[in-house]
Amino acid sequence: MSESQYPVRLAGRVIAIDPAGRALLFRYEDPPPKGTHWATPGGGVEGAEDFYHAACRELVEETGWTDVPVRPAEVHRSVLVQWSGYFQALVSQHDHYFIGRVADESRPLGEVAAMHVSDGIHDARWWTLAELDATDEDIYPEGLAGLVRSELAERPSGAGTPASS
Repeated sequence: MSESQYPVRLAGRVIAIDPAGRALLFRYEDPPPKGTHWATPGGGVEGAEDFYHAACRELVEETGWTDVPVRPAEVHRSVLVQWSGYFQALVSQHDHYFIGRVADESRPLGEVAAMHVSDGIHDARWWTLAELDATDEDIYPEGLAGLVRSELAERPSGAGTPASS
């Protein structure tokens, strides 16, 4: 099947960066084509949401954090065929990425364990740029280290709107 023959799933995602320049990623163990991989917080657009508001809502749901500033400027987008646990099928996933700046280094997640089980999230960890550069694991979005480097070069301390807005 070509990409255009799959159902379309629209999603907003947040590249969460801590003061040390680490990115938060979640590990998924999906069926092919992605299989085991790491991805940023995020998920499907619901109702009349736009990509930004979906990304902010998903960040709160997947981390428990309501105070993380997320800038409304989109920094990346990608389209990939992947498994959707929500649809229980392959979909053409349209991901739109935004930057969230976390105030605390390696901030622990809130009370989200049950949500992670229901969403198929198997692990969470903060990745350094060196780890992103060196890993053989599948990381999404592709080129994440470059996106983080660009953000750190442009806005060393970050600014934005809290995810709960």
